[in-house]
Amino acid sequence: MKTFALQRSESVEQAIAMAARSPTAQQGATVRFLAGGTTLLDLMKLNVEQPDEVVQLRRLGLDTIETQPDGGVRIGALVTNSALAHDPLIVARYQVLSEALLSGASVQLRNMATTGGNLLQRTRCVYFRDTTMACNKRVPGSGCAAQGGYHRNLAVLGTSEHCIASNPSDMNVALMALDATIYVTGHDGTRAIPIRDFFLLPGATPHLETVLAPGDLITHVTLPPLPAGTRSTYLKLRDRATYEFALASSAVVFTPGEGGIGRVAIALGGVGTIPWRAPEAEAVLTGQAATMENFRAAAAAALRDARGHGENDFKIELARRCLVHALQTVSKGGQP
Repeated sequence: MKTFALQRSESVEQAIAMAARSPTAQQGATVRFLAGGTTLLDLMKLNVEQPDEVVQLRRLGLDTIETQPDGGVRIGALVTNSALAHDPLIVARYQVLSEALLSGASVQLRNMATTGGNLLQRTRCVYFRDTTMACNKRVPGSGCAAQGGYHRNLAVLGTSEHCIASNPSDMNVALMALDATIYVTGHDGTRAIPIRDFFLLPGATPHLETVLAPGDLITHVTLPPLPAGTRSTYLKLRDRATYEFALASSAVVFTPGEGGIGRVAIALGGVGTIPWRAPEAEAVLTGQAATMENFRAAAAAALRDARGHGENDFKIELARRCLVHALQTVSKGGQP
């Protein structure tokens, strides 16, 4: 691990100022914010991340979950995954989020990992984490070793010739289906970013993963209120039952309508370079009967543009089946 300077901030404004005024930042060096450290510290040990300065955020007080006047919820960026998953408000109203969080990592990691940090979780592609290998996400222009190498766990949606790395987060898939809004404070003030606009497809610049600018700090996330009668669920398929990343997952938010489906929101995990919203599948189902035929048609629409690279071809059919099962389950009001 490269030697770095550690700063401890007491407020959002101070944290942003520290990142901006740091002598190393002014010399063009790298500054990183540190919350739970469950991703950043791992990558620093591997020399994938080599910040010259780290700004600790733990004292900022962004660790509350609050009901909003409109019936939605505000989640502080420093709320831990464990606290969020077990919060009575989240369990009662946003079951898909609680289930997604509890399916990820281990208890110990969930006790440290934060909401803001999870939004910025980096890929688990083995070539990204190995500094001896070519990776456009880590070193722009160096190539993508995964294209012709080991890629069983990587993406089949949103890929490019420059990158096929999958987004590893479970939480972000649920937030995508829930139409979360991410609030960010930076040098240019505070702005609200719909989660659909937050993540960037790799294209020719896979090293750019979100719309955040240098020095931007996530302060909180809001979830809108859900219509009465809404049910939701998260189904995760993986190689083993615990401490494993998704091969395919489905987050479904389902509101019954007269004689069928009133509203449905669908997001997929494990198969996309970003948490993958599936509007094509939603269009197939909205206003229709909750039947297996329609569920299969929706799954086909969701994966229509998927492209495997050999070892991960199986993910396309696996994701279809995952989504069909999640839809069938939530339409009946059960749990996967």
